[in-house]
Amino acid sequence: MPRSGEAARRRLKEAALELFLENGFDQTPVEAIAARAGVTERTFYRHFADKREMFFDGEGELRDVLVQAITEAPPGTKPLPALRAAFHASVPLFERNRPLTEPGARLIAATPALQERALAKRALLVEALTQALQARQVDPRVASLLAQVAMDTCAAATHRWMLDASLSLHEHIDHAFRELRLAAAALK
Repeated sequence: MPRSGEAARRRLKEAALELFLENGFDQTPVEAIAARAGVTERTFYRHFADKREMFFDGEGELRDVLVQAITEAPPGTKPLPALRAAFHASVPLFERNRPLTEPGARLIAATPALQERALAKRALLVEALTQALQARQVDPRVASLLAQVAMDTCAAATHRWMLDASLSLHEHIDHAFRELRLAAAALK
């Protein structure tokens, strides 16, 4: 097995997912994950605080990509188009992680401890989006609402992409934001 940090990290994630699917999340100890990945427990803990964090490893990178895209949106860009552009900027992350994300999503849905962590990580992303919008002079209440709605819209697009890869994630994002715009217009 390659000894580079990224290769070890990836192998640990793959081993964990295999074992979680075979035995269940709660029944899989860190020791077994490390053994399957061909590393020591110490190596595991160098990469991850605990086994729950393995599912949310890319959250920091995702947050950085989203915030940077909002920050770099041209002046005068309205909040929802800036958010849509930010989610488009994150597509390479989702594409790169798709082999682990699809089965991981099923496991999260079946594991209360992972659901709790997913909600906490999602809240951190919404807060980061809110702050990025506020930095663009969007009213704090509006920024918070739009960040939440955009996150839900992207989640819907990602879910659809997992079910139907005949369209790209970019296309699913555009469709979901178009549906959001139409639904908001229908409320007027």
